[in-house]
Amino acid sequence: MLDSVKIKLQYWLPKVALTRLAGWGAEKKAGWLTRLVVKTFARYYRVEMQEAQNPDLSSYATFNDFFVRPLRDGARPIVADPDMLALPADGAISQLGSIDDDQIFQAKGHYYTLEALLAGNYLLAEQFRNGLFATTYLAPRDYHRVHMPCDGVLREMIYVPGDLFSVNPLTAANVPNLFARNERVICLFDTAFGPMVQILVGATIVGSIETVWAGTVTPPREGIIKRWTYPAEGLEGAIKLDKGQEMGRFKLGSTVINLFTPGSVQFATQLNSGSVTRMGQAFAGSVAVSDAASTPPN
Repeated sequence: MLDSVKIKLQYWLPKVALTRLAGWGAEKKAGWLTRLVVKTFARYYRVEMQEAQNPDLSSYATFNDFFVRPLRDGARPIVADPDMLALPADGAISQLGSIDDDQIFQAKGHYYTLEALLAGNYLLAEQFRNGLFATTYLAPRDYHRVHMPCDGVLREMIYVPGDLFSVNPLTAANVPNLFARNERVICLFDTAFGPMVQILVGATIVGSIETVWAGTVTPPREGIIKRWTYPAEGLEGAIKLDKGQEMGRFKLGSTVINLFTPGSVQFATQLNSGSVTRMGQAFAGSVAVSDAASTPPN
């Protein structure tokens, strides 16, 4: 009964207005009130501040400063094997697996299409048909910066306006097409493993989505799709990011979706739905290397 009420509220509440209000408040320097909110939040969600570069809760001038806090050096070692990709974020795997033609699994009884997720870009969607996907949910207690799974050259960024439903497991199990209807920032990279998409999905109370190359992408929320293209590697103005390097962040957190082309990688065997993730740990490996390792010598 309570879950049903929570889902109905997702439809009824003025999500955009609430998100704007939360974003405004999270940027305010309110002295003792900010310190109280930060300490209450950290206590309620059991935030592990010993991992933070600055563990002193009372030193953060705004709630957003606390929320996007960087980690101390060495807190998240990056998997060193060049044939292995690293997990992009702290959180938990919501779902991962094969894309069935163009169908991506959201939760029991719910699928959404590649083309819908990629804002109708059928040429881009075609590259990932029958590929792999992974959806990582960032809970409020998690570290909210998102990093690169592998070296990559940015080729395209698309901002897609949309709803601001919560993206927690309850909502994912009950709201159809959740990730294809929420606001999101789609980032396409050229990598040694083939094209890779990393998508930052907005949600209720997510005051801002940022990338390291563009700064704040949203807000403002203008209700139109925006697209930016970038030069290939070796050309002037190319944007290259290394494995483990920060690529974006949420000011109040959400979900990351990764897409891989068919036959490019295979996920680490220890990962499944519900797996806790730590940025930098093994995410996936090159299929070419795995195939070579499994081929018996002549």
